[in-house]
Amino acid sequence: MKQMRVKKWSVALSVIALAITNLNAQETKPEKVKAVEEGRMQVGGPSPVGQAEMMQALNPKSPPMSKAEFDIGKKIYFERCAGCHGVLRKGATGKPLTTDITLERGSEYLRTFIHYGSPLGMPNWGTSNALTEQEVDVMTRYIQHEPPTPPEFGMKEMNATWKVIVPPAQRPTKKMNNLDLANLFSVTLRDAGKVALIDGASKKIVEVIDTGYAVHISRLSKSGRYLYVIGRDAKIVLIDLWMERPAPVAEIRVGLEARSIETSKYKGYEDKYAIAGSYWPPQYTLMDGDTLKPLKIVSTRGMTSDENEYHPEPRVAAIVASHYHPEFLVNAKETGVVHLVDYSDLDNLKVRMIKTPRFLHDGGFESTGRYFMDAANASDKIAVIDTKEGKLAASISVGKTPHPGRGANFIHPKFGPVWATSHLGDETISLIGTDPVKHGNNAWKVVQTLKGAGGGSLFLKTHPKSRNLWVDAPLNPDPAISQSVAVFDINQLDKGFELLPIAEWAGVKPGAKRVVQPEYNRAGDEVWFSVWSSGSEESAIVVVDDKTRKLKAVIKDPRVVTPTGKFNVYNTQNDVY
Repeated sequence: MKQMRVKKWSVALSVIALAITNLNAQETKPEKVKAVEEGRMQVGGPSPVGQAEMMQALNPKSPPMSKAEFDIGKKIYFERCAGCHGVLRKGATGKPLTTDITLERGSEYLRTFIHYGSPLGMPNWGTSNALTEQEVDVMTRYIQHEPPTPPEFGMKEMNATWKVIVPPAQRPTKKMNNLDLANLFSVTLRDAGKVALIDGASKKIVEVIDTGYAVHISRLSKSGRYLYVIGRDAKIVLIDLWMERPAPVAEIRVGLEARSIETSKYKGYEDKYAIAGSYWPPQYTLMDGDTLKPLKIVSTRGMTSDENEYHPEPRVAAIVASHYHPEFLVNAKETGVVHLVDYSDLDNLKVRMIKTPRFLHDGGFESTGRYFMDAANASDKIAVIDTKEGKLAASISVGKTPHPGRGANFIHPKFGPVWATSHLGDETISLIGTDPVKHGNNAWKVVQTLKGAGGGSLFLKTHPKSRNLWVDAPLNPDPAISQSVAVFDINQLDKGFELLPIAEWAGVKPGAKRVVQPEYNRAGDEVWFSVWSSGSEESAIVVVDDKTRKLKAVIKDPRVVTPTGKFNVYNTQNDVY
């Protein structure tokens, strides 16, 4: 109780201090605002949604904002907030931020929440120095204004951005370099708008390639030759890893904001098609696999799976390719519907709708590759999609706001094959039985719940050759947790976790130093972690020996700016997680 009173008093003092700051800010405009008004600074930045021209709707109940302040708020919102709260602020992974809610909460509540974050996964934008006090104040007022609606983005707009840099006929017919592609890592340099290709053995950067802003994922073609990366700005870059120096051979933008890309995997259709899903507009685009030529756009706007009510913004989250049929499984986030897209005949496209809980986000296959373990994070459930039968096999209640990445598969000493997810909203890790044949009593049930270091987890990972389960928590507001990683011994799960100080091992200068996304090398004997600070701070990649759990290497380079996701070519190509 005493600790709670101290915490409440601390927050109250912070609210008062920030209120005073806000009063001062009204008298002296932030430098960024003055710079915009005087024409010395262009508002926009890497996010096309943030740069798009949108109308500022005036509401007499909303706190006053100049157009310059509104433009800054729009830019920050679409770069930092829209991914969780939605373009139209109707919520998904994050809570709704529509004005009926934000105006009722009021400025002091919102300012405190933005500044400090929460254990449920809301980043501490202020205390981590990701946003200045003035920017926190701008965002406090911005989300009390009506959300502006971005423009649409169709075939005409896509074709205007489509570029074939090296036509397929002019590309190598065999691998022209000495790189060990199976142990190559594609590393997202988020705020730099680049990916770094890093050799897994030497830990040397092979290439740094310009891509789009905030690359969300890297995916490999079925052959392992092509690397597809897609950024939050909806720009796709196709990189040929066979070239003497791996380089882009095609690019396109499929919208204003996006997250997901995949290629066809079914026999006879290997890499014939690529598919990308957009957050805005809410749609997915089928393309030629080797040129990215856009072929067909499908909107996801429609009715929700539970209330059967129309939703204007069902953003496309995870996409996976079936190994049993020529089909893509496409998550329509807000409607809670998985689109089963048959790509065998694009002129007469067949799309089946699988009803699941809301809101669909990420997920991956269990160990056999038949069942897609699909996180519906707002419902605190995992939907199990049978890709062979094309139907929902189960809906499983787990912890608060599951966020597994692709999840983690391993053999539990008692319950047999399991798939694991961690959570944004609590410290638990849910282990789900995945073998309906030999372990039928355990199938599609939470067979064990582990307690991790804290909420705010984004990814967990293991490897078939490892007996460790690694769990991050980069969005936890406690630096002691966000700058560390919890590791469990799969053979002794009841013994709890060991907390390793990854950020401390990195030896970087002061900064946010969030530790994010464990990724194994090809051999399964190393785990790589991103130590993620802001663009103006030093970041690094830390490599840990999986068997000893000791530091093995630190990759530091001026080019390693805001590293987040890391994707080993072999593991990503073969769904090893």
